Amino acid sequence: MASSTTDQQEALQRLSDILDRLRNECPWDREQTLKSLRYLSIEEVYELSEAIVAVGEHPDDARRYDDLKKELGDILLHIYFYAKIAADGGHFSLTDVANAVCDKLVSRHPHIFAGGEQLPWERVKMREGRTSVLEGVPQSLPPLVKSVRMQEKAEGIGYGEPTLADQPLTTADTTNNIFADEKTFGDALLRLLHEAHRHGINADDALTAANHRYQQRVEEWERTHKR
Repeated sequence: MASSTTDQQEALQRLSDILDRLRNECPWDREQTLKSLRYLSIEEVYELSEAIVAVGEHPDDARRYDDLKKELGDILLHIYFYAKIAADGGHFSLTDVANAVCDKLVSRHPHIFAGGEQLPWERVKMREGRTSVLEGVPQSLPPLVKSVRMQEKAEGIGYGEPTLADQPLTTADTTNNIFADEKTFGDALLRLLHEAHRHGINADDALTAANHRYQQRVEEWERTHKR
């Protein structure tokens, strides 16, 4: 359902005006800081994630899309809230936020905006001064999410680990074909976590340590290969 530019501007201005009033008149909104909102924002992102999954599982259910719309609204509110707090401190405004992401999008798409060569996404970001492709992976991500993101980013610059990618885990895994589909793999992963617990291994700590070792290998590879 498309809306006009005027409708969008009016809706966003309405949100901005409401938040201004809340910051002036509501004690709770007035006392919020960047730090106090952080955990609330994390919670909102997880709620958005669940709403996205629900839409994927029920693509014809209008209620799921309504839930998604509400969760996106909560995220939008938090973006405005952070920008208002920063503006109150004389740091930056919501306009600065929008311009910053616009500048980044233009810079990262030279083949669209500057007639340049289309490069792999991770290589474009490396041109911005990063020393490692993994710098863009937040340290606070849950270990499993972090592992997936690190491998995706490393593959984006040509890094791969044949010993991990090509060799089957065990004969039993090959026979049972745990990679047949997402459900089968999920069940196998759950069994693996259960076995780790049974043997006194904290799977979260184990994966965190493995992620650290993987990051070290990627960074060493980056130092010896041209980007």
